[in-house]
Order: sequence, then structure tokens, then C-alpha cells
Amino acid sequence: MDLGLTDRTYIVTGATRGLGLATARELVAEGARVVISGRTEDSALAAAATLGERALGVAADNADPEAAARLVAAARERFGRLDGVMISVGGPAPGTAADNTDEQWLAAFEAVFLGAVRLARAAAAALDEGGVIGFVLSGSVYEPIGGLTLSNGLRPGLAGFAKSLANELGPRGIRVLGILPGRIATDRMTQLDALSGDPEGTRARNTAAIPLGRYGTPQEFGRTAAFLLSPAASYVTGVMVPVDGGARRGF
Repeated sequence: MDLGLTDRTYIVTGATRGLGLATARELVAEGARVVISGRTEDSALAAAATLGERALGVAADNADPEAAARLVAAARERFGRLDGVMISVGGPAPGTAADNTDEQWLAAFEAVFLGAVRLARAAAAALDEGGVIGFVLSGSVYEPIGGLTLSNGLRPGLAGFAKSLANELGPRGIRVLGILPGRIATDRMTQLDALSGDPEGTRARNTAAIPLGRYGTPQEFGRTAAFLLSPAASYVTGVMVPVDGGARRGF
């Protein structure tokens, strides 16, 4: 299936590893060009180098108010166009409602929520008909995850913003959607499993609750994201798409 990605240009944030890098890799494999961001120049350049000449690495922290404009400008200057963005950021600090501090809430709000809103607004102003804005969110959009209170508080609100934006941008032919990873085998998931003090037992219990009986791979997530960002999914907007092996029990 031709996804129609040849020579299209996408910004993928938080793409020096994990789900962001997996998505950038699949986009490039399908012929797209990508601007990937990381918090440091070294990490962004190193990740881009693994993707070849169709990738540009840019140092940009999602919490930086200037990051959105810088990334849009970089895409236009290097590749001459912008067709879409995928907004991904590392998960906020774990913790409970009782022990997460004000400082942790503020830092998470700046990076996870407001940083995503800023980039989405900048992209909306720059995109033409056929453009797309994707948000990497979490299953916590639908159901709280134990020990991840910051994520439980912020991700549903961002999903609401994405839905509102989809309604506003639809008449311009711009799509907006969310992608909800479940248990995907990334470094972040390894760290979360280890919080219990029994990572092997935790992984076994989590795996038992997934109908497909295993954690997903970053490549599986990346392939799904590449399709949703592509013209092949041109009539898909305003939805939250789980990539979780069936772990979500609701419809």
C-alpha cells in the first residue's frame, strides 16, 4: 500500500528515542522527510544521523515557548514545506496525588500540555489543506493508570484540546488526532515496570491483562502512527486511536 508520504515533511518532537524515533524511522522509510527534536543538540543530531539525509535534528525543549516557531521554520528552510506534526514528549514524573509536588505539576504542564498546545497552534497556522496534527497521548485519556497521577491529570485535557482543534480545523481540510500507546517496550516502560521493585512480576501481570499476550514494539507503534499521519488516512480525524494490543476494555 502506498501511503503517499514521498517527499512530504513532518515534524516529530521527542524523537531521539522511543516512540518518536520509531515514528520518524517509519516516515523516512516511506519516503517522507522529517525534522526531529530532542532536548539537546547532540541527541537530536545523533538520532537524525541514524535516519540519513531525509532527517534534520533540531535541539528543542517542548517547554520552551520559542520551540514551536523554531521547528516550523526549520522544516520550511531545510525542506521547503510542512505537511504535518506529531507531538510527542517524554512522560511526566510518576507519583500519586498525595506526593506529586507543585513544581512537578508545573513542569509537566509546561512540557506535556502547554508545549503541545503551542506547537499545535503554530502548525495549524502553517499547514495547508491535507495537513495533519497528531498527539502521542496515553491510555490514561480513558482510564487512570496507577502511579501516574500527573499523566492522568494532563493527558485527558490534551485529548479534549485535540478534539476541539479537529472541529476547528476540519473546514480547512486539516486533520487532528490522538494516538494512545499502551504497553510498548520502550526504555520508559522498563523504568515504569521497575518502580514496583519487581519488574519481572509486574511485566508478567501487565502482559496477562493484554489480549494479544505481549507488549508492543516501538516499530508497531511507528507503523500505525505513519499511516495515521499519511494521506492514506485522509478521512480520519477527531479520534483517539489506541495502540495497546486490546488492553482497553471499552469500545
